[in-house]
Parts: sequence; C-alpha cells; structure tokens
Amino acid sequence: MNPRVASVNPLSGYRLRIVFTNGEVGVYDCRPLLYFGVFSELREESYFGQVRAELGTVVWPHEQDICPDTLYLDSKRERRPA
Repeated sequence: MNPRVASVNPLSGYRLRIVFTNGEVGVYDCRPLLYFGVFSELREESYFGQVRAELGTVVWPHEQDICPDTLYLDSKRERRPA
C-alpha cells in the first residue's frame, strides 16, 4: 500500500504540496481535473484553498476528494525521507 496524506497546503497554479505518511513531500498538479465533473468547482481559487487532509487523502468542503494512491504516484517529489 502506498503512503497516505499526512498534511496538505494549496499552492498557486492549482497545485497541492503534500506531506505523505512516510515523510516524502510531493507536489500534485490539479489542473487536469478542473474541467471534470465534480472537480470543476475547484476552479474557484478561494474554494480550492479550502483543501484539507482527512482520512489519508485530500478533501474539499463539498466532498470532492482524490484517491491517495493517485496523489502519491502522480505527485512530483520534492523530498524523500532520510
């Protein structure tokens, strides 16, 4: 099983900086999702900024979420654990 999300911070350009439970840090680009069904609401920057980590993944107030495996596998790593 891949690591889960420990914390998340929104970045400019509809990206998320994610700290995973194994200590790795990655940046996930949400732009490909912005015109896909329930994720279109994320185009509103103030709403996008309401992201939070919950139950090992990222979520927004209206119950949008992204699979934690997708977040881990598709994020660009900034740092690996020591």
